[in-house]
Amino acid sequence: MLYRIIHTTEYTYAGSISLCHNIAMLIPRDTDKQLRKKTVINISPEPGVMNEYEDFFGNKVLYFAIQHQHKKLSVTVTNEIEKQIQPASAINLYDNIAWEAARLQLFEPNPNYIESRQFIPETSMTTIDEQITLYALQSFSPNKPIFEAAKDLMHRIFRDFKFDPDFSTVSTPVTEVMRLKRGVCQDFAHLAIACLRSIGLPARYVSGYIETLPPPGKEKLVGVDASHAWFSVFIPNLGWMDFDPTNNQIPGDQHVTIGWGRDYSDITPLKGIILSSGSHKLRVSVDVRRLNA
Repeated sequence: MLYRIIHTTEYTYAGSISLCHNIAMLIPRDTDKQLRKKTVINISPEPGVMNEYEDFFGNKVLYFAIQHQHKKLSVTVTNEIEKQIQPASAINLYDNIAWEAARLQLFEPNPNYIESRQFIPETSMTTIDEQITLYALQSFSPNKPIFEAAKDLMHRIFRDFKFDPDFSTVSTPVTEVMRLKRGVCQDFAHLAIACLRSIGLPARYVSGYIETLPPPGKEKLVGVDASHAWFSVFIPNLGWMDFDPTNNQIPGDQHVTIGWGRDYSDITPLKGIILSSGSHKLRVSVDVRRLNA
């Protein structure tokens, strides 16, 4: 299955900008479920400096700097991604280990578990309080299989929380999301991660895209898709398993991964520093198109 993803970000400034440094994380990484076939990057005005590298987590990073006067910045990244169609999961394979046993295994002297342990401590975006821990324990009851418990947590966040794009910003604490029971996909991913970490399990934040299908008989609209986020939990002997609480589903063929980190700050799509004292307007457009049936 082949997808073309066009992600455009436009900044319009109130005054002229003489210098900006930017980091874009908009190039999907290769995984066992997807392969990046092609990437085209268009930046206007043209940067004087541009470099690509991999960060600590292995994500693709694009750094660029514009060192002359400009009043608008436009960044368009077009990716073609081949998704490997996954066979039906053998769910019974995931039901063998209780979450308490999985947590104990993580601290055995096994080199395969070292990387996962860095995703256990809380961060500024996944702060933990008593309410979050109690919410987690409703899913992670004694001796419950870790896969089943994580799936139940996904179901409950979908059921208990309202999707509200006007509620939160990047700086809204996850404890506030917990209290008011609303947010967007980034908030729900952070909440699930905070829940998992509150009971000592490793969880990571996954940034990507999801194809949204139009109603039957309607044409798909260009630009209606957006960046998406979900969470992943580490299961010993199996690896990382993804869960999408916004859509109440295990990510599959319609999910495309950009990368992952401890929270949103590790995998922000575009961030930078500008030399200016004025305001700016931001417009983001994402289009995910399936190129073959």
